Parts: sequence; structure tokens; C-alpha cells
Amino acid sequence: MSNALPILILKTGATHADIRDRLGDFEDWIAAGLHRGGAASVTHDARSGDALPPLDSVAGVVITGSHAMVSDREAWSEALVPWLQQAVAASVPTLGICYGHQLLAHALGGEVTHHPNGVEIGTVQVRLCTVAMEDPLLGPLPAAFNAQAVHWQSVRRLPPQAVLLASSDHEQHHAFRLGRNAWGVQFHPEFSAEALRAYLDGLGPTLAREGLDAERIRAELKETPEAASVLGRFAQLAIETQTGPLPERSA
Repeated sequence: MSNALPILILKTGATHADIRDRLGDFEDWIAAGLHRGGAASVTHDARSGDALPPLDSVAGVVITGSHAMVSDREAWSEALVPWLQQAVAASVPTLGICYGHQLLAHALGGEVTHHPNGVEIGTVQVRLCTVAMEDPLLGPLPAAFNAQAVHWQSVRRLPPQAVLLASSDHEQHHAFRLGRNAWGVQFHPEFSAEALRAYLDGLGPTLAREGLDAERIRAELKETPEAASVLGRFAQLAIETQTGPLPERSA
């Protein structure tokens, strides 16, 4: 572990200041999950315009969520596309979360736009596709599991060669794999129920315009330990890719 390279958290956005002051930011939540899997992490703010680290300096990459929209094609976001293409081509373990999931799909030839049925928000049930049962990242999950979700945009068409891994009633493309070592998940493995509750506190009027009741969604939030386990398992896969299989970890 001491000689292992860190996992790069590619920061594409930040939570609201009041949430950050109380609970931390996206990269803090992701880093905690990676640490549970035995990995150290470093963060690079992709919006800064600073040069991205060389791929051979990191054990893997996690792309955060964002309040931005992939379809806006912001310059900093589009600048990540060739780097992500190189990461996938080089089989660098890569995990995109929400915006990161959509950006990864966009970078590899998929289509991202607003979901025709509006926002998916709350604790949702995600179901694995049959092929996912053998997937190294999602395969250990139950066939159906709860996850936190909040997104207006969606991967409407998967990239060529992508393997669909999971769906929900609202979202067909909740998870996919590209090649051997790249995954996108629309759900938020890093979000606790408390974090999503904090988002709902400020979204009442916005959700009401879509015919949704923020208080009802808030009351139905659950903790999502199965979804959260994805980060620790990704950390283990990234370390194994670099150093070989880890010893068995106790429960």
C-alpha cells in the first residue's frame, strides 16, 4: 500500500457552500469511500485549466458529479475528452459518477442530453442487468439495490461497444462499462442520505414545477450501503491493476 500510486479524483464541480461547510465537498465524500478500499487519493480541479497529471502517475481516476451540464460543452469539460479517451484506451481504471458518467459517455461517442421525463431524485432502486452479475465492479451487488440519485441530464445513447450494466424505472442507463477498466454510474455512491436531504431542503420550488413533492422524497430517503460499496471496490480494483491481487480483507 505504501508504494501504491494514488487514485486521482477529477473534480468537475462543487456542492453548495452551506452543504460544503457542514458536510464537506464531493471529493471529500469520494476520498472517504476510496480510503475504505485501501487507496490514497489526490484531487485535481478540472475547471482550473491546469495541466492534467500523466496517466502513469495515478492508479486510477474518479470523475465527480457537477452542477454543470455536459451538453453545455464548457471549454474546461471538453478539454477532458482526449485525456479520458487516452485513459480508457490505456485501460487505466476509471469511474465516472453522475456528470462524470455522462462526460465519459460523451467522450467515447455516446449522447448526453436532458432526460425527457425530467429529474430523477431521491433514493431509487437500481437493477443490475444479467451481464453485470459477472462484472468485477458491480457484480458483487445485489440484483436490485438502493442508491441516491439526482440528475436532470442523462446518457441517452451509450457509446459504441459500451456494456449496459444497470437501470432504474426512470433511467435506462444507470451504469455501463467500457473496455476492461472504465465504468460510468449515474447514481451517487458517495452520497449519504444526509447529503441528499440537504439538497432537497433547497429544491422544493424547483421540484414542485416538475410535479414532485420534495418533502415526500425527503421522507422516503434511505441509507444506501450497497451503492456506497462501489467506491471501496473500485479502489481495490485500481490497486490490483497496479500491484496484483490484494490479500483477503476481513469483513
